[in-house]
Amino acid sequence: MEILASALVALVAVEHLYILVMEMFLWQKAPGMRFHGFDADMAQRTAAMAANQGLYNGFLAAGLVWGLIADDPTGFRAQIFFLSCVVVAGVYGTATANRRILVMQALPAALALAAVLVAG
Repeated sequence: MEILASALVALVAVEHLYILVMEMFLWQKAPGMRFHGFDADMAQRTAAMAANQGLYNGFLAAGLVWGLIADDPTGFRAQIFFLSCVVVAGVYGTATANRRILVMQALPAALALAAVLVAG
């Protein structure tokens, strides 16, 4: 179960690194505009906001990686904390921005969180 939990945590971390790249570096390019469905004008007007969101996603990914490499109990606690942050942010994003966030971010984090708790 520990291997599955670690794999799920790593998957969530990679997902948030992907979001960082999309929001910080590709937002005004074709991949970034497709990512959120924005046209060039909207992407230009929201670029600073997107970069800020991307930075936060990078912090979440960094915390999850730290949780994977740190010795327990610190690693376990870091995984619980950062996965919980992703779940809360995903639920909030679902309620305020886009329902797709529930399936794409909150659900994988919730599954990883459950696996970490069971393995712990």
